[in-house]
This record gives sequence, C-alpha cells and structure tokens, in this order.
Amino acid sequence: MPFISRYGGEHEKALTKCSTSGAAFSKTCPLPFGRHRAFPQITPSPFRHRFHSFHGHNAVLPPLTSPLPVFLRLSSFLLLFFSVALSSIPLRAEVERDLEYGVVNGLSLKLNLFRPEGKQAGLVVYVHGGAWRAGQKEDCPILSLVSAGYAVASVDYRLTPQAPFPANVHDIKGAIRFLRAEGPRLGIESSRMAIIGSSAGGHLAALVGVSSGVAALEGDVGGRANVSSSVQAIVSFFGASNLDTILSQSTEYGLRVREPALQLLLGGLPVEKPALSRLASPVVHLDPKDPPILLIHGDADPQMPLQQSEEFERACTVAGVNATLHTLAGARHGGAEFYDETRMQWVRAFLQKHLGP
Repeated sequence: MPFISRYGGEHEKALTKCSTSGAAFSKTCPLPFGRHRAFPQITPSPFRHRFHSFHGHNAVLPPLTSPLPVFLRLSSFLLLFFSVALSSIPLRAEVERDLEYGVVNGLSLKLNLFRPEGKQAGLVVYVHGGAWRAGQKEDCPILSLVSAGYAVASVDYRLTPQAPFPANVHDIKGAIRFLRAEGPRLGIESSRMAIIGSSAGGHLAALVGVSSGVAALEGDVGGRANVSSSVQAIVSFFGASNLDTILSQSTEYGLRVREPALQLLLGGLPVEKPALSRLASPVVHLDPKDPPILLIHGDADPQMPLQQSEEFERACTVAGVNATLHTLAGARHGGAEFYDETRMQWVRAFLQKHLGP
C-alpha cells in the first residue's frame, strides 16, 4: 500500500509516495525530501534553509494556489527540488516521533527521537529557533549527526505566546531528565549528552547547559527531580548570551525583530525586567564547572548581533570555561551554510572530543 510522506510547514506541501512491505516500512525507498513522519530512513532536510538562502530568511514558499504565473512557480519548485535532491544524503535511523516527556496544565510536551544504527557515540538534544515564540521540533537541521553515531532528540517546548520565560527552560530541562532516566528503555546512550540550538534555540541551549542546579531554572516538568539536567557539551548557532546588552548591539532592523520578541519572553524589555533579564542571560551563570561550548555565528547577521557570541567567548575565558567561536564571513542569520559538511565536521569533532568516541 502507498505511504505518503509529508514534510511540515504551512507552505511546504510537497508529497512523496513510497511502497511498504508487510507490517514494516521499507528501508530502501529513495526519498529526496527530509523530515519524514514515522519512517525509518531519514534525510537531513535542507529544504527550508535552502529556500531561505535563495530568497531571504523571512521568505516563504508560495502555496500551489498562489496567483504567480505557472512558469515562475514551476521554475522555483524545480530549483529547490534539484538543489535538495542532489545534496541530500540518505541516513538510516530508527525514528520515534511525539514521545511525551511531560504534561503542563493539560498540554502534552513532546520530542522526536532519531536513533542511529549500530554503536552510539552519545545523545544530542536539539532546540529549535523562532524568536522564542515560533518553531517546532520538526525543524531539525543537524540530523546528519545520526550518521556519525549520535542519537538526536529534537524537542518541542512552550513558546512565549503560551508561557513566558522560564517555562521554555523548564521544559527543555524536563526533556533532558526524561531522556536520561528513560535512556535504557529508549535504547539510547544518555550518559553522554550534548545540547545544540539555533538562534533563540542557541540561546536556550547555552542557558540550559550552563545553569545546572540553578533552582529558578530547573523547574519540575515531567517530575524526576532526582535526575540531573546537566549536559557535557554545548553548541550555539547564532544565539544570544546577554539580554542586557543585546539591544544596544542591534541594528535598526534587529531592534524591530528583537524588542517584541524580548517583550514576549520577559514580559517587558530587559531594562524593565532587570532581574529576569539577568536570569535569562547565559553569561551570568558561567563558572569553571560548566561544559565546553562551541559558538558558530555569521559576521553579517542582521538579527542576532555577532557581539553576543564574542561577548560570550570572552566571558567564558574569564570564568575558566572552554569556549571556541567560529565566525562565518558574510553569513547572515541562518541558512544552509551553517549546516553544510564543513560546519557539521566542526560539530562532530567537538562532540567527539568532549563526549568521547
């Protein structure tokens, strides 16, 4: 019978058909697109990132009902199709979607888990971006790590229209405790864990990673209070580090993006919520016991100032924390260049060094 695979997103409507055999899905069906639902062969999905790299970060793919002339829609689709099809490398993994790690006020919090075949090198928790107010666990551009032996858990968390900070941090720490406690049952190596995030997710990943044991940030999502929420390595792609300085470093365009996002996050601007702003700033929580940190940022980022990563690296040096900053010349806020083979090799080498072989 045919299996329909649909990659998510309001404007991303393409469908791919595959055959299945018996009760199990076929593992050999070639699929050009990623982010498949309940299918064991996965492909890292550069579709969204490649579309943005062609058309700008805030662009959206026109729906099929768009009034654009047919030839323009076809040319755009073909450009994207061949770009993705030629660059995608199929990966094999066991996939469990929508695993519930906690419930808050009737809201089920879930994650997607990708387990590599064979020996595992560790577990990576991925935190999506979206200005703290948008995004979903299906937005996971680091799935190529599965081919290097890392299990990847992509986590949904409460967004700021649902609940302000620190609810997002409480959720992510709850997910970490769930994964660590349930590791044997889930078939993952959860004793060696890293956290990676992009944009707002990079900020949250860094904050979660450097705040182990900070009572105000631990929360009780999912219970398991006796289980640690600590990680052994942190990777932040173009994330914030100091909410007290971010606005003074921002461009005019960046202010238009960042001010309303911060108001939703904190319930006001940082100057109006100084204690909460400091609690939400990774630089405030640094100490020599914190795990090593890898920072990757573009020097032409109009949304998240490069100074945020530069300031974080300097603060880590002062605090005695191992931190490395890689700056991408000409790179803006996100895009396929952050997750290409070169950049992911940086991440793999960092994880291998700090999580072990």
